[in-house]
Amino acid sequence: MTITQLKYVLSVAEYQNFTVAAEHSFVTQPTLSMQIQKLEDELDVQIFNRSKKPIELTQIGQKIVEQAKVIVDESNRILDIVHQQKGYIGGEFRLGIIPTVMPTLLPMFLNNFTKKYPKVKLIIEELTTEEIVKKLADGHIDAGLAATPLENEAIKERPLYYEPFVGLIPQNHRLFKNKNISVNELEMEDILLLEDGHCFKDSVINLCRTHKIDNKKGFQLESGSFDTLIKLAKEGLGMTLLPYLHTLDLNDEDKNHLRDFENPPPAREVSLIYHKSQLKMQMIEALKKTIDGVVRGAISFSDVKIISPLQKR
Repeated sequence: MTITQLKYVLSVAEYQNFTVAAEHSFVTQPTLSMQIQKLEDELDVQIFNRSKKPIELTQIGQKIVEQAKVIVDESNRILDIVHQQKGYIGGEFRLGIIPTVMPTLLPMFLNNFTKKYPKVKLIIEELTTEEIVKKLADGHIDAGLAATPLENEAIKERPLYYEPFVGLIPQNHRLFKNKNISVNELEMEDILLLEDGHCFKDSVINLCRTHKIDNKKGFQLESGSFDTLIKLAKEGLGMTLLPYLHTLDLNDEDKNHLRDFENPPPAREVSLIYHKSQLKMQMIEALKKTIDGVVRGAISFSDVKIISPLQKR
């Protein structure tokens, strides 16, 4: 039995297809199949039911896969121990970032991080929170940047900053003349939202005091882009809510439409998250230290009310 064989088993278990698993393992399909067959012969059990489409794990195969995940994680930890002992920060590091954080936070720290840690090959993906959690569990990414808390026992969370919500109010709106706005004044049917899959949308829904949509506007619109929501709001089609960092680069005309919330403002907690197995901790610590250094000067809010994307409604 080898670690490589166990990795092949995990790959087939994930993709439920020998050809696809081989592609993701960077080997030929016959090589992968032969190694898995050798393992099955050695154990004298059948791990996969090959007659099923897609391929399924047998009952004993499910137990083998659970143990294989532990063994592969622990084998990876050996290299981690060596790197930490040597103080080495380098190698491949895969990071997932949610769409509502990527455009504002990434430009703030990426240049600093790559200059300070030139031996790290940082691979960045824009992913939803659900995708980040799944890829962390599958070992396809090493860490993520997401809104928290997630209430997931398999995930470790390291808060980076607290980002208030800010209202963007069109001139014809009932709240435009207000210096500040209150959470109690918000109505769901009044707010332009991001589309499903964005945790910021879920946070906004949790924030509002009512979820009944009377559709007084005569239309219902959801967008994947804050820029689109801003343009629609300026056309008088409704108000929208933005994360604080997204407001910093707005032009002066757009900033005239911004309204802060009364204290304590609603806010989201943005954290560096990673699997409880805590692999590549030296790179996770380096990333957190870098982000802490650049964010501290841009966002220093502490008196806020955290609105969780998973808050019970």
